[in-house]
Amino acid sequence: MHKIQILLIFLFSSIFVTAHEYRNLLQNEAGLSDIKNSLVMDQEWISYPDYYDRAGWDALTGSFKDDMIKKGEEAIDYEWKVVKATDYIEYERSGSRDIMQDPFGSNNTALSNLVYAELAEGKGRFIDQIINGVWLSCEMSSWVLSAHLPSYHSSGRSLADPDEQVIDLTAGDLGSLLSWTWYYLKDEFDKVNPVIAKRLRRELQNRILDPYMERSDFWWQAFDATPETMVNNWNPWCNFNVLSCYLLLENDRNKLAEAVHRTMVSVDKFINYTNSDGACEEGPSYWGHAAGKMYDYLQLLNDATRGKVNIFDKPIIKNMGEYISKSYIGNGWVVNFADASARGGGSSGLIYRYGEAVNSLEMKKFASYLYERNDKMTYYNSGRDIYRTLENLNSHNDLIKIKPGISQESFVWYPETEFCYMRNEAGFFFAAKGGYNAESHNHNDVGSFLLYYNQSPVFIDIGVGTYTRQTFSSERYSIWTMQSNYHNLPMINGKPQKNGASYRSKNIRFDESESRFSLDISEAYQKDAEVDSWERTFILQPKGGLIIEDNFRLKEINELNQVNFMTLPKPEISSPGTIILKAGGQEIQLLYNSRQFQAEVETIPLTDARLSRSWGDTVYRLKLLARENELKGNYKFSFKVQ
Repeated sequence: MHKIQILLIFLFSSIFVTAHEYRNLLQNEAGLSDIKNSLVMDQEWISYPDYYDRAGWDALTGSFKDDMIKKGEEAIDYEWKVVKATDYIEYERSGSRDIMQDPFGSNNTALSNLVYAELAEGKGRFIDQIINGVWLSCEMSSWVLSAHLPSYHSSGRSLADPDEQVIDLTAGDLGSLLSWTWYYLKDEFDKVNPVIAKRLRRELQNRILDPYMERSDFWWQAFDATPETMVNNWNPWCNFNVLSCYLLLENDRNKLAEAVHRTMVSVDKFINYTNSDGACEEGPSYWGHAAGKMYDYLQLLNDATRGKVNIFDKPIIKNMGEYISKSYIGNGWVVNFADASARGGGSSGLIYRYGEAVNSLEMKKFASYLYERNDKMTYYNSGRDIYRTLENLNSHNDLIKIKPGISQESFVWYPETEFCYMRNEAGFFFAAKGGYNAESHNHNDVGSFLLYYNQSPVFIDIGVGTYTRQTFSSERYSIWTMQSNYHNLPMINGKPQKNGASYRSKNIRFDESESRFSLDISEAYQKDAEVDSWERTFILQPKGGLIIEDNFRLKEINELNQVNFMTLPKPEISSPGTIILKAGGQEIQLLYNSRQFQAEVETIPLTDARLSRSWGDTVYRLKLLARENELKGNYKFSFKVQ
């Protein structure tokens, strides 16, 4: 699948290779009439206990029951937060998302914990506070984040307009949570006042069910997707939430079938966009809401159609799942390109269930490893995602029977997405990418790489800071973390890479027999870089270190070249031609030609909390400044343990 046979070389020409293979797996599995005939009606697809089945809930919650109740007790006197109009408007004024998101998220966390506690205990102790949370949600003009509203509102403004209901990630999440709340607790609400459940049901109709069927202009639906259309994690994430709401609320067979089929058409666009190799171009920290949400959607669809719609046997679905286990480096670190974080990605329960569905022992063992390492105490709780929480509880006893393990393949190659991973006996892990500079959550990073030693980062991809208005705007590439000159890449003739679909790699080659990955990155730069070719070759020696060779031809010489390396350990200029970096309990040497380059070290303080969570307070940029340029030349860099 990913691991190629000895001596096999993949070669890709400079022709732009797009995704969007029109597989339409879901629609080929079942049409509208098939869906109508196979749907399990009246919520009989639900396998969890009825609210009043206390023995069933005791068995389901098991050892987590006390913690679920405790978290609910912590929220029993919660002071519900008002999300003010100026909190929404602040996004326009300063670009801050958090001033609106923080109180909204706090309310949603409290509500979900209260619901879990009530389901676990079943004594009605938490009902009044749940009602308060439900009523507050119903009183809000919108469940959409301030950062997302301008893209949907015809006004382009960030203040919620109650006359223009749209569905984003959070509106969908809250819609799903409230639909489950309505399903389980509507009778308890009616004992207090029938208006509560009636109001909630009406709001769910107006905010989720009707907009999804009446509108086709939400970009994430991708109904009119072309080969140039990016379809990312929003698609399966939002469609899963819509499907959940419909299956929990709608009992008219015709209406339900039409809605279910409509979600299938939309989710097919995401699967069509994804390369057959299954790599998640958004990175591991987005996998849980990309392929992971697709899995949730497919599992729910399978259950609701008595298995009529089941595509878990398709190779691409398994490939998409195993990306998360193959992208794990060790000690909590993952391969992170673009906006992805260098830590985390995917919860153990989700990975286990996905692995079970696609018959991947690798995924199930990795899930068990994560459970033992990270998740034992918090395993069950998936926040406002009540479906995953219930599924975590449901699968716990099966997960803990699996022996832990992580993938230790020497080579992983994603030929379409152009990701290459290699590891060797000396303790090095290497990852590099080709691709193009318009991927989802893109950074200008064609030809960049990571290098770890003994599961410790040496040369890194910094990732992305806290989201602001600037992050997903025309100003995105003014942010330093997005720029190629803050990745492990050259500035050619003093020029960095450029964003856009036409700025990409070419002549990709991977040779497993020589542990060699090479690509030409010249087309990732604008014309003013005056570069004819820049072939970058990586060779990971079986029992040694990494060698990088840059062979280039320039059309003319304007400015001096500069080769940059982003590092977590501080580079020490030991002597001309030798840099020392301490990692994994050893000293790593970077050797270069001191006649070609002068070395400088730049200290970069990290003041952004999102970056600091991965890297601490400081990272470094090692700059190798060319002493002179040549029209045709060769640079060689060697990395080895001293």
